[in-house]
Amino acid sequence: MMTLCMDTSQKYLVLALIKDNEVIASKETICFKQQSETIFPELITLCEEANCSPQDIDQLVVTKGPGSYTGVRIAMTIAKVFCAMKNVPCFTLGSLQLIAGKRDCFAMLDARSHRAYLGQYKDGKCIGNLGVYTIEEIKEIVAGHDVVGDTSLLGMEDSYPNLAAAFLELKDEWEKVENIHCLVPEYLKSQEEYLVK
Repeated sequence: MMTLCMDTSQKYLVLALIKDNEVIASKETICFKQQSETIFPELITLCEEANCSPQDIDQLVVTKGPGSYTGVRIAMTIAKVFCAMKNVPCFTLGSLQLIAGKRDCFAMLDARSHRAYLGQYKDGKCIGNLGVYTIEEIKEIVAGHDVVGDTSLLGMEDSYPNLAAAFLELKDEWEKVENIHCLVPEYLKSQEEYLVK
């Protein structure tokens, strides 16, 4: 069983090929606002490194958001077209869920305008606070807790785990998409809010 995993919801382009229960090839590249230009060359390189072709892919896992309005749609559109054409299953994970992995922590992603997406996670599951908050609100919410993701917004160094490995670590949390044509991103804020810089 060959699984292609993709995340384009944030500044990292994350691609991974999982064969059975092992990550056999992966890419994690910082390319904020350049995922659409970068993803196909990186996918080709990924398959070459794993000595496989797109025809060998049996299923896909894609992050569903929140994150960059356009970014979330890049991997999701590829997944929808690929799964519809090949008639293979698609699964989703939350973007914050991927960043948190199995840790007991808060995960955050920049939402622009001095705000961030935030969620609290434990053992791969969201246990609260999922939403969009101001940076000041987040500082109060996360005080004394482990925080991962765009933590530079809190005056610390950004903290990201191995995201390719996190896809595999969270395998039990993959949610099957019953109708690929109905797959839509989870944004947590309105379309109009994405236009505010």
